[in-house]
Amino acid sequence: MAAIPADTDALPNGPLDGRAVHVCVDMQNLFAEKTAWHTPWMARVLPRVRHLAAVVPERTLFTRFVPARHPGEGRGCWKRYWERWAEMTVERLGEAMVDLVPDLAALVPPGEVVDKTVYSPWMEPGLESALRARRAETLVITGGETDVCVLATVLGAVDRGYRIVLATDAVCSSSDDTHDAMMTLYRQRFGQQLEIATTGQILQNWNLSELTER
Repeated sequence: MAAIPADTDALPNGPLDGRAVHVCVDMQNLFAEKTAWHTPWMARVLPRVRHLAAVVPERTLFTRFVPARHPGEGRGCWKRYWERWAEMTVERLGEAMVDLVPDLAALVPPGEVVDKTVYSPWMEPGLESALRARRAETLVITGGETDVCVLATVLGAVDRGYRIVLATDAVCSSSDDTHDAMMTLYRQRFGQQLEIATTGQILQNWNLSELTER
């Protein structure tokens, strides 16, 4: 496990600098609205996600999970998945449901949207390309769901060697039980690769003057 710093509000691996990027995972209408994938407490974390994104909009990337257009698209398990979730395909939902929630959509630009068609944003080149353009070395991760797409984002970042800071009060799930289990897993099994902090701690430890000077 990483050493506990003397200042309990400090991050274990020191302050964040201008090479940190905020990756906000899948804060979209299809999860915020009353759909089959409704995430009830997304609304509860949204103010903190928006505050963080609004402080560093030019350093914020918003991923969007884009459903299949028609039921049964894809191959293997994804074909079965879209047969099971036919009501969540684009032709049934409508394009607007894929959009970011309005509070976050208003930050694009200078924020940037990165689309994906599976849980992991690392399977397509958009995210890594956007991170390279920003010379990113650290990822601050928010969004949903804690136990699905946030998990896939975290694990891909671990494998690529990024420093990762997970905002505990700015992630959410449709399942309290698996959210809690996932937070326990993050804390107990990824102590070397993952730092856990509140949005307040993150902003307190982010050297924002570096951003304004760049």
